[in-house]
Parts: sequence; structure tokens; C-alpha cells
Amino acid sequence: MKTVSVHIVTYNSSEHIDNCLEAVLRQSHPIERIVIIDNASKDNTLEKLGKWSEKCSFIKNSMNNGFAGGHNQAIRMADTDYCLILNPDVVLEPDYVLNTVKSFNNHTQAGSATGKLLFKTDPSHIDSTGLVINKARRAFDRGAHQTSEQFEHAEEVFGVSGAAAMYSREMINDISLNGEFFDEDFFAYKEDVDVAWRAQLLGWKAYYEPSAIAYHERGWKEGARSSKPLFIRRLSYINRYKMMVKNDRTTMILKHIIPLVVYECLSIVYAIVREPKLLGAWGDFFRKYSELRRKRSIIQSKQKVATFEINRWFIK
Repeated sequence: MKTVSVHIVTYNSSEHIDNCLEAVLRQSHPIERIVIIDNASKDNTLEKLGKWSEKCSFIKNSMNNGFAGGHNQAIRMADTDYCLILNPDVVLEPDYVLNTVKSFNNHTQAGSATGKLLFKTDPSHIDSTGLVINKARRAFDRGAHQTSEQFEHAEEVFGVSGAAAMYSREMINDISLNGEFFDEDFFAYKEDVDVAWRAQLLGWKAYYEPSAIAYHERGWKEGARSSKPLFIRRLSYINRYKMMVKNDRTTMILKHIIPLVVYECLSIVYAIVREPKLLGAWGDFFRKYSELRRKRSIIQSKQKVATFEINRWFIK
């Protein structure tokens, strides 16, 4: 039987962590290890985690290491065949792990798998059935807000949402750069899209399995944009450009030049007029540009899939 570990990064997650862990422990497929990294929570998350100490491996960071850094820590603490990256605000149905593992068994090139994520507050609607990316390099949760009876067939997808993502150890080892599976330059936001794009270039496939069900709280991502901290808005804005530097190709950019130019013009005007503080994120981009280019060089040297074949994932 393939071994599975569950990896959770907490940050002020006391409201959700009990329900999340209870669901993990109810899984029909054995869980070899549960790894929790706390990113310096300031609420009573640590107090709640205390009662789970006998069933989980737990690390308390003295500072917030981000989604990417926290999960890289957790991944290095286990050597299982599969790693389930799980948000603390997600509750799994009992067969979620079993059915995503079956998806790997059915597809020899599978490197990642996900199930049907529904909104916890409204299970009649979909949160995510994987990731899609458009020609302007904007990524979205596939099927978001559509009714839950849709997407009933297993199929290949561009990538999987980091909220409840099952990754194979073989793929993790193959596509990691400088020992990092998730790019820690991203800190948080779009790191799962970056992984999906890199995995596609290196020949790994992602699959959606509708029989694996989970419920996602989603948090502030569904609220008004103004309710999100500036730090978060900047990450979401600039990480798109970071993943383009790493993974995109000139031929693809030229092929999609019209939607890209239109979006960039609208984006710049919006930032200048409505959110000028977003532009401060470019400082971080240029500080890390040389490192991004080095990572791009490594990806290009390992690329196994022709660029034109990746084009099918970039929708209108």
C-alpha cells in the first residue's frame, strides 16, 4: 500500500484546526504521518494543537515562514509516497485520500491529484476542481461558484489547488529547485500555480477525481478586495510575474500577445488609479530577478514537454 503523509501549515488557525484534524484522522486510507508547521500564530492555535501532540509531528516557527516555506519544511519531515498539502480550513470526506491515491494508480504520469472542493458555507457550490490558466497568465479555480452536481467525470487538469493537493514524492523530488518544491520567493499565493506550470513543463500530469470530496472555508479570498491586507494584495499581484519569468517562453508570449497586452494595460491603469501601493511590489521583484532567471535556466534545462504542447492549457 502506498504511504501518505498530511502536511498542514497553520497561522492563526484556531477556528478551523480541530475540524480539519478530526477529518484527517477519519480517513479510510491509512495516514502514516501528520506534520503541522505553525507560522508564529498569535491566537490560541498552539493551545489547540497541544491536544493533538500524540498524533501529529509539530514544529513551532518563531516567525511566519509563509505558505511556501512552511510546507517545504513539512515535506522534508516525511518520506512517504504521497504528500497531501492541506489548508487548516479544509474538511475532508473520509475517502478523500483513498480516492486521490486511486487516481495516481490509474494514471502512470500523474504527479498531482485533487478532488472536488466545495464551499464549506455553501456545499451546493464548487470552490475548486483544479486550476485553469488563461492566455493573460491569470489562474483561477476551475468550476468556482458553479453548482456541485457539475464536473462529475475524472479528467486531466492543468494543476491542483494548494488547499487540498495530493503530490507524489517522485514528482516533488523531480521538480524541486534548490531543494524547494514550493518557491519560497513567492511566500504565499500562486505558488500552487507555479508548481503546476513547472510540473507540466517537466512532463508530469495533474488529475481531478470527483469522488474525492472536501469542504473549504476559503477565508478572505471571497471577500471584498479592500478587506485583504496590502501585503497579501502585493503578493497576489507580483507572483504572477515571477512565475512568468520562471516558466514562460518567448514563443508562447508572442502567440498570446494580444490578450497579454490588453490585460497588462488594464492592470497598470488600475494599479495607478485605484491601488498605487501595489506598485511597491516591484521592488521585491527586481531584488529577486537574478534568482528567478537562474531558476528559469534550470527549468529550461530539465524541460521534457515541447512548449507548443503546453499551449493547450492556456484558455481564452
